[in-house]
Amino acid sequence: MNPSFARKDAMTHTTIGTNPPTALHDIDLPLPLLRKGKVRSMYDLGDRILMVASDRISAFDCVIPNPIPHKGAVLTQLSAFWFDRTTDIVSNHRIASTPEGIVEAAPELADTVDVWGHRGMLVEKAQPFPVECVVRGFISGSAWKEYSRHGTLAGEPLPEGLRESEEYPSPIFSPSTKAEQGLHDENITFDQMCDIVGTELATELRDISLALYTAGRDTLRERGIIFADTKYEFGRAPDGRIILIDEVMTPDSSRFWPAASYRIGGGQPSLDKQPVRDHLQAMAGRGEWDKTPPAPALPGEVIDTTSERYLEAFRRIAGHDLYEAPA
Repeated sequence: MNPSFARKDAMTHTTIGTNPPTALHDIDLPLPLLRKGKVRSMYDLGDRILMVASDRISAFDCVIPNPIPHKGAVLTQLSAFWFDRTTDIVSNHRIASTPEGIVEAAPELADTVDVWGHRGMLVEKAQPFPVECVVRGFISGSAWKEYSRHGTLAGEPLPEGLRESEEYPSPIFSPSTKAEQGLHDENITFDQMCDIVGTELATELRDISLALYTAGRDTLRERGIIFADTKYEFGRAPDGRIILIDEVMTPDSSRFWPAASYRIGGGQPSLDKQPVRDHLQAMAGRGEWDKTPPAPALPGEVIDTTSERYLEAFRRIAGHDLYEAPA
């Protein structure tokens, strides 16, 4: 490994310190911008990338005008939490995720730490694979919609008699295309994934994804959370390694259900942006919004409730508040 890629963070540094960052909808840094997504901006640092999670939130494929306080820090620091705990399964792209660690590894970023601090992660460059590796432990979302109509997932038969939100007999690897921004990912079969990336790589990515999901499921079960489904992204490092990239097992990439309220046979409350979806769905039902851009602004109550959902997800998973050191 290139010495510049040495990890700067210890597992005890999951906390982000005592100074919470200001909520940011847009990230503006004097650095070469590689890519801007719905939530993250990627800045080019030569052989490395500064990946910064804003506090933007989207629903119904529309970016909401209000930021959600602490959301970006939750996504970044939860990813760091999982990166720490899954290196025995697969390497990842993280170099540093604390402000101190990032500045130590990239001193040129010190002057802008007030913008990216706590929400930023310094990562190794990789060539992303053109598929998303989805693992489903419980039937929900698009999988339930297809199953309830056709008894299938991506056109392949599933066991009969499943009810909404029920656990599968065993986790299902369900890859999807990686669509361009503004388009929808599409569920594909494993054979279709093999056609895209080759059988050997597809098999390796499937096995790694199932191992990651199993580790996450068992950890979350101890914390009173049902890990319904998630997506992983992988890439090829310059030295040829397969590495885990982007975010991992966060409220934006996963469905987390509180175990205490879990009931088979319907939708579940979740530790994510559900309050935003519920509010906008109610507006659409009243004819006040047609689910096309621009999205309406959110009332303060919805912003606060959503922010607390993200903070609660971090608190329950990491075992401490976002701005407190682990016990």
